[in-house]
Amino acid sequence: MTRLGVDIGGTFTDLVALEPGGGVRVVKVPSTPEDSAVGLWRAVDRLGEGSAAGTIDALIHGTTVATNALLERRGAGLALLITAGFEDLPWLRRQDRAALYDLARDHPPPLVERQSVIGVAERIGAGGVVRALVPAEIERVVREVAARRPAAVALCLLFSFADPRHERLLAAALREALPGTPVVASHELLPVFREYERASTTTVEAYLRPLVGAYIERVAGEAARRGVPEFRVMASHGGTLAARQARERASALALSGPVGGVEGARLVGTQVGRHDLLTIDMGGTSADASIILGGEPLVQSAGDVGGIPVALPHVLIETVGAGGGSIAWVDQGGALRVGPQSAGAVPGPACYGLGGHDATVTDAALVLGWLDAAHPLAADLCLHAGLAREAVARVAQAAGLDVERCAAGIIEIGTATMVRALRSVSVERGVDPRNTSLVAFGGAGPLFVCRLADSLGVRHALIPPHPGALSALGLAAAKARVELTASLHRRAADLDEKGMQQAYADLEMRCRAELPGGELRRVAECRYPGQGYEVAVPAGTGGTATAAAFHRAHRARFGHADERRPVEIVNIRVIAAGVAATVELAGRGGPGERGEPGRAVRGGRAPLDDLTVGSTLEGPLMLDGGDATGRIEGGWRGVVHETGAVLLQRA
Repeated sequence: MTRLGVDIGGTFTDLVALEPGGGVRVVKVPSTPEDSAVGLWRAVDRLGEGSAAGTIDALIHGTTVATNALLERRGAGLALLITAGFEDLPWLRRQDRAALYDLARDHPPPLVERQSVIGVAERIGAGGVVRALVPAEIERVVREVAARRPAAVALCLLFSFADPRHERLLAAALREALPGTPVVASHELLPVFREYERASTTTVEAYLRPLVGAYIERVAGEAARRGVPEFRVMASHGGTLAARQARERASALALSGPVGGVEGARLVGTQVGRHDLLTIDMGGTSADASIILGGEPLVQSAGDVGGIPVALPHVLIETVGAGGGSIAWVDQGGALRVGPQSAGAVPGPACYGLGGHDATVTDAALVLGWLDAAHPLAADLCLHAGLAREAVARVAQAAGLDVERCAAGIIEIGTATMVRALRSVSVERGVDPRNTSLVAFGGAGPLFVCRLADSLGVRHALIPPHPGALSALGLAAAKARVELTASLHRRAADLDEKGMQQAYADLEMRCRAELPGGELRRVAECRYPGQGYEVAVPAGTGGTATAAAFHRAHRARFGHADERRPVEIVNIRVIAAGVAATVELAGRGGPGERGEPGRAVRGGRAPLDDLTVGSTLEGPLMLDGGDATGRIEGGWRGVVHETGAVLLQRA
């Protein structure tokens, strides 16, 4: 039976099939922005041209539907119910600036209109009920919500994470009065403190659930019609959810697409013996940077998408507008700029010959000879060197540059943008990038791998096998995973082994119900008293062991720790994970199989997908592959690993 991973990007849709025995097949087709599911099934159909659909065992999907809905503000019209007196919370935020030194820049507006925020006459405090929620108030609120006819309702009352009785009463009344309308209660989604982040995340869930739920239901229904027994969706935390779970946790899909690439990089890193990795996924629309330490992606609870806080566990990803389709332009001051606007899949870069006229990073690479017009891209997409040169020439004229210098400048700007993202996930978090290996993937990532490594001082890098479809590979291999969170707010020293078991008992029971047979792991989010942030650590058998783990993690992250200070366990999490799929990455065959040594390749161009294991590669050298193109710069040397990965080292 075959396991499929399908990643829908802004320009291409990638499919990877893990076949019995761990073999890998790759399909790449243009994305269909008008309906991303069309590209998904087109890729599946192309895979199945020589095989029956019934051989598919599972389909794992990475989707940008939630991300795009947030960025483009295409979610549901909703009503937000909040404790009376706190109706302005979405606008007050935390009274921080969007950009510290830019007084003209403001935060993105909330997802809900001010007139759609309804105050509820009730209040629960830290010590219990302050103002009871009476039946007459419930009836009033339900009538007011019904009169507005929202597509979804978000419910976030004060201190409901500690005492949810008022939210439960309201949620039950709303669901009875408004059947078919999603009602999202914060105590069910994110029962933790910090009122603004909890309200924002609840609002995001209500905003996305109708759109995302309909999409998941439609794709899952088509999968069932085609005889696919299992359909799952990648979540932001790096694991997969069943269709039912994904429909009810739309906010957990905000980073569904990019996370697959991080999982794919982790998989390849493990097989080549590299466990500390910087990753850069450069696709057609954007570039996504992340970091893997000790073989595990860095997961955090705080973050935002499009400026809207989403306080759910997610893999750390920094996204910048530096994809192959990022458009080059000249600003009012005459400076050359690149992105964040993208030519996307339609019409695409000028060199695609599909009607696009804007110069992009891909056009610049073709002008410089990095890409070979005689070598088609995915789905037999041919490149037109003349169109690329004409597009770059128009930008060059506006910038006062010759065509080659303009093309080189576009490449330099795209490189600098990605370097900033890589520094953000490493240097700004206390990690020296020189102690990591850089993994570059996506259709355009391998073109920049050596330049990025040089800019960061990194001496080891790698181009993974199937680099243009690595995100789909990560999806196909990803584990099923469920994460549940709750607030605790206890001193670690007050919790012995029995106390820790009691604290985690309810979350563990719920995780077992959602993912039977899953391996359970406990996480504690800890801090020193008075700190405004937490550090997540593996929970020990008791509070003392957990505090010791926090001291170590705090020292590694921030450079200092104080073992004499008490430690607070603020939030607790339980992670249930299934079994990862078996993947056997293999190159074209090594010296032991072919009876000949790996050959040395120097200069010119070489076929990326047809390199013999053990071959040595000397830069400058272009590598043309079926799903990506790579470039080894002068001063770099590569060796083809038995997995098919190219291991690079600064000479």
